[in-house]
Amino acid sequence: MMWQKYPGSRQSIPLGIKVLFGGVFGAGGFALVYYLIQKFHSRSLYYKLAMEQLQSHPEAQEALGPPLNIHYLKLTDRENFVDIADAKLKIPVSGSKSEGLLYVHSSRGGPFQRWHLDEVFLELKDGQQIPVFKLSGENGDEVKKE
Repeated sequence: MMWQKYPGSRQSIPLGIKVLFGGVFGAGGFALVYYLIQKFHSRSLYYKLAMEQLQSHPEAQEALGPPLNIHYLKLTDRENFVDIADAKLKIPVSGSKSEGLLYVHSSRGGPFQRWHLDEVFLELKDGQQIPVFKLSGENGDEVKKE
């Protein structure tokens, strides 16, 4: 066999090679899962609705400057949270003038119901907050664009 150092040895592949390949496959698997989770979030309705609100808000566009860049979520941040009925995200965004975080709060009535935005606001790195969208009213029937 090509990996055997000595004919008749019990260990066909040296331990160093096993550790090397295990590390490569482990890191590759982690990177793939991280990418797939990012892709899952960016295709979700709560994410798309927030991006539509940001792109249609002239004050936020002016503060960031063109072109608008949307960066990956920090999955280790505890403020990025999604469960069956609520989604809260901090989406890093930047433009030619500034950068900041787009805070998104979205909810739905049950597991198979449509997501709707509750609140979206942009916090720039200088601390300025720009309200982008807020759902007002007790029943969520009035929608107010800031």
